[in-house]
Amino acid sequence: MKHVHSGKVRDLYETDEGLLLMVASDRISAFDYVMEPDIPDKGAILTQMSLWWFDQLKDIVPNHIVARGDDSRSVLCKPLRMVQVECVARGYLAGGGLNEYRADGTVSGVALPPGLEDGSRLPEPIFTPSSKAPAGQHDEPISYEQVVAEVGAETAAELRRITLAVYTRGAEIARERGIILADTKIELGWDADGVLTLGDEVLTPDSSRFWPADEWQPGRSQTSFDKQFVRDWLLSPESGWDKSSGNPPPRLPDEVVERTRQRYLEAYERVTGVPFSG
Repeated sequence: MKHVHSGKVRDLYETDEGLLLMVASDRISAFDYVMEPDIPDKGAILTQMSLWWFDQLKDIVPNHIVARGDDSRSVLCKPLRMVQVECVARGYLAGGGLNEYRADGTVSGVALPPGLEDGSRLPEPIFTPSSKAPAGQHDEPISYEQVVAEVGAETAAELRRITLAVYTRGAEIARERGIILADTKIELGWDADGVLTLGDEVLTPDSSRFWPADEWQPGRSQTSFDKQFVRDWLLSPESGWDKSSGNPPPRLPDEVVERTRQRYLEAYERVTGVPFSG
């Protein structure tokens, strides 16, 4: 197969038939750096979790899956012409959205009520898109009006509708399992027939924030089933790393690697209800 692209986590290969083989590695990134060492089983967990979610969402939006790969971390996909907008839905205030809100009371141009805290539930889920930056650069929040300017009013409306529908379905299913889906990012593209199609991964700990519902407490950083644990360690005095220094982060200690693996594993098993088999 022809190697097409390697991202922070996934590697893409093109088959002779023009399909794409997408392989999820065990790499983990934080603050736009790929960390060392890898997180064991992470790629297989992400792939199997995405496949489970694609099944739950197929009545909302078609997806790019053609067949499962020969191992637990790969899938055969149809190629898509990707939309150059990061489609994000938020039901709770956290991360970059919290920083925007603290600055001017809005997230991606959406005005929110005063008095919200870290982890607050929003009055209703909102579409908060961002730009799709070139490799090595940061995505930046953009308004819905900027999305319209980028892709046109009809496509922008569809991006918003699909993103919020995916979030709503995901949040409902997660809630039944005692998990809060705080936010999620999805990737959409047009297939060969011009149909908007869900690609890449969906509702995984790499693309979403999952919080245990029984530990949710607005006003503080939430316990999470995603790589927030890695981010928190990097920003702690224990790591000795200064994010603003321009220097790459340190190697992850064995304990951080194992605890991160356990968080991904628990997210998979609690959401799907299926034991992870590798």
